[in-house]
Amino acid sequence: MEKQGGGARRDFLGTAVGTAAGLTILGATAKGQGKVFKVGLIGCGGRGGGAVRNCIEAGKTLNVEVRVAALADAMKDRAQGCQAGLKKDGHEVPDDRCFVGFDAYKKLCATDVDIVLQCTAPSFRPLHIAAAVEAGKHIFMEKPVAVDAPGCRRMYAVGEAAKKKGLSVVAGTCLRHAAGYAATHKVVAEDQAIGKIVGGAIWYCTGSLGQRERDANWTDAEYLVRNWVNFCCMSGDHIVEQYVHTLDMLNWHLGAHPVAAVGFGGRHRRKTGDQYDFFSNDLEYPGGVHLHGCCRQIKGCWSRANEGEIRGEKGSCTFGGRGVVRDAEGKPLPLPEYKWHSNMYVQEHIVLLDSLLKNQPVNDTQDVTDSTLACVLSRISAYTGRRITWDELTKPGGKSEWYDYACKPTAEDFESGEVKAPPDDVVPVAGSGDAPPKRRPQPRPDDKKAPKKA
Repeated sequence: MEKQGGGARRDFLGTAVGTAAGLTILGATAKGQGKVFKVGLIGCGGRGGGAVRNCIEAGKTLNVEVRVAALADAMKDRAQGCQAGLKKDGHEVPDDRCFVGFDAYKKLCATDVDIVLQCTAPSFRPLHIAAAVEAGKHIFMEKPVAVDAPGCRRMYAVGEAAKKKGLSVVAGTCLRHAAGYAATHKVVAEDQAIGKIVGGAIWYCTGSLGQRERDANWTDAEYLVRNWVNFCCMSGDHIVEQYVHTLDMLNWHLGAHPVAAVGFGGRHRRKTGDQYDFFSNDLEYPGGVHLHGCCRQIKGCWSRANEGEIRGEKGSCTFGGRGVVRDAEGKPLPLPEYKWHSNMYVQEHIVLLDSLLKNQPVNDTQDVTDSTLACVLSRISAYTGRRITWDELTKPGGKSEWYDYACKPTAEDFESGEVKAPPDDVVPVAGSGDAPPKRRPQPRPDDKKAPKKA
């Protein structure tokens, strides 16, 4: 298999299934009584607070103790808020183990924690994961794992380094740990029940994640951190940050990543940040297979998220919370049952802890990075109006200006103090021919209700 996100079809059964469908009844075989895992959390916001509690619950399932031993966040109030919340739940983290600042992750990695949970904005992930691997920590990392091609290539390398050290790295691609999605994957990807995939579509259309108006006392760095879901340099745009779940399912079921993408999008409703409201993209997979993907974050519109429909030569599949696989005549096929934890977010951590108990490392890095890069590919195509290929972002020595293009400011910039926030309401203009594409101001939406007709 070609490394660094190559175009060859993945050895699918040997990788992705290893951390999901290959584990049937987690907790039933693990002998964890008396075992203690020390966990450190980097990124104490909502997802981070949820992840650490998911890890604690996973420990209970496997009869092991998960001890929260350190916290780290760029913002003091978030670190203290998480500390206070954990204390109410009976998990006290000492003040000298609550690290604050943009270098707090280094201090946490220097402690004796066994596992690092990395739950910051995606732009920080490559830097922080590299530090955790260097320190010899096992890792849970949220998705996506980067916001640009250089970050993705760094993650491929970090994943290989983790393998050499025998470290487990589990990604927050939670749908792979949901029994309903795993069941359709088993029938489609492993059993090949619908034959070769020839087409289909995926959706992540939902409401916005909200926006935060800037406080006059905030620095540019603080504004970006507190409003990260609305800035491309922090989240990769929602086509990377959120849509990655659904595109990851497409990759998982096909056992491959796209080789090219053509897309478009726009902005109508957002009030802060520099992202689009919607994207539509044509995803070209190996063998000339084309599938359509769309994502949107606008309240009050039709919604369909984390679902897809794929067609094969011998049938079809709808994947989602309750997936269905049908034969060529439309008859539903039986799906396997997985006795997993009912909460897919807990199941992710069960996989991680179980791998440590059994001394059988798992490594999700390449799979989640493939899905992240596929989303970056789609975003660049929409921003520029060009067809962008996988090789442009992964093969050195080419002529693409996007190979080395990094979103600014970078994670390193936050540590150096050289942070300038991109302007609000200024977005890329497709067809400008520039890299990055030219940007133009967007008028603020008028939220006033239209006057009633007489």
